[in-house]
Amino acid sequence: MEHSSLQIDKIDSHIISCLVAEARSSFREIGQQVGLSAPAVKRRVDRLRSDGVITGFTARVDPAMLGWTAQAFVAVTYTGNVPPGRIRQLLSPIPEVIAAYTVSGDADVLVHLRAADMAHFEQALERIRSAAGVARTESTIVLSSVLDRQSVGLTVAGSEPAG
Repeated sequence: MEHSSLQIDKIDSHIISCLVAEARSSFREIGQQVGLSAPAVKRRVDRLRSDGVITGFTARVDPAMLGWTAQAFVAVTYTGNVPPGRIRQLLSPIPEVIAAYTVSGDADVLVHLRAADMAHFEQALERIRSAAGVARTESTIVLSSVLDRQSVGLTVAGSEPAG
């Protein structure tokens, strides 16, 4: 999809912000916040979904409430040139890996990992290390989260945050 051809105005941006903050809001509730009728909000949300701007709706879960209290970022360096698709194949089967990002610098990928405790973290790390082509890993344990916006506050590039 050609992203530059999408037409997203300030109202669309405000609707997106409302949905990111609370995906269960009704079209009527969002309409009250953005100054549109519920049917107008629905039409805009339908268009944003069909254009691929909104890719789905989900529930946010507190991992600690499920017993996943350990968190780390692991910089993984591979030998040779390992394409992102292959890295995804190697990491996807490891449920403790909640995100992975190709990065610039010494490492090839930065892995966000969650585990129940340090023993569980070590087991997950060993699964990452045992993958073919892993030259080295460097782990940074998260002590506490001081800011976690997830995607709240996303707006159209170059525009002011909705609020």
